[in-house]
Amino acid sequence: MKTVLRLAASAICCLLLGSPAQAGRTCAEPQPLKPETVIRALDLALRTAQSLDASGAKVLVLARAGQDLRKYRLYYSHLGFAYQHSDEQGGHVWRILHKLNQCGSADSTVYRQGLGDFFMDDLWRMEAAWMIPAPEVQRKLLAVLTDEQRMVQMHARPYSMVSYVWGLKYQQSNQWALETLALALDPEQPTNGGTRARAQQWLQGQDYRPGVLNIGALKRLGARMTAANVAFDDHPDEKRFSDRIETVTADSFFNWMTRAGLTNQPLQKIN
Repeated sequence: MKTVLRLAASAICCLLLGSPAQAGRTCAEPQPLKPETVIRALDLALRTAQSLDASGAKVLVLARAGQDLRKYRLYYSHLGFAYQHSDEQGGHVWRILHKLNQCGSADSTVYRQGLGDFFMDDLWRMEAAWMIPAPEVQRKLLAVLTDEQRMVQMHARPYSMVSYVWGLKYQQSNQWALETLALALDPEQPTNGGTRARAQQWLQGQDYRPGVLNIGALKRLGARMTAANVAFDDHPDEKRFSDRIETVTADSFFNWMTRAGLTNQPLQKIN
């Protein structure tokens, strides 16, 4: 049975994985994944690809549950943009554009990956969730995602997984996605030279509401001392000292899309 599963996994790798240079595994000594994890991730990627094909969408916001965030009343930990990319044979494959922190460091990079890579992260829960933007939103977003310069225009390399939603010192992964969507939709953002400050101003005007994490002082201190990819010094003192950490969460991203009228369809899930 294991041999059959390994062969099945190998057969779909070419369809669901991006090129190795874009895989996002930049650690000098990456930890190998268990075969069972690889098989489950590729199975989820295959079923997700089939569902995305059936959706009729060209661009979607796609999330995964990489960490258990239930103590913060959150369901999904990370999201990116899934879009159709020509396979040069008259068909298409799905590619994911998203931002990743590199091995727990204080840096980050924007990657383009396949669906298999996106789920190949030893997830806490093997589940995908996506939301389909309205057609005009898809059109504008696709123009940014396929432009090599504009797709990284909102990217800031300094990383904190709890970066302040309205701050510029750091940027976490979901924040990059939110600000990139703002870049695509804000008519006052210039085609070249758009800024994060302008993106955040537009998002405030569109009633984006961040996720709020209640993190006490001792936990903040411990995280800051032991993790390079966690910082709290960009949060306003009055909020930080009241244990109120406002950051961009996948859940708040989806809630805002519905509230702002950027989609007319409910959140879709597959597990």
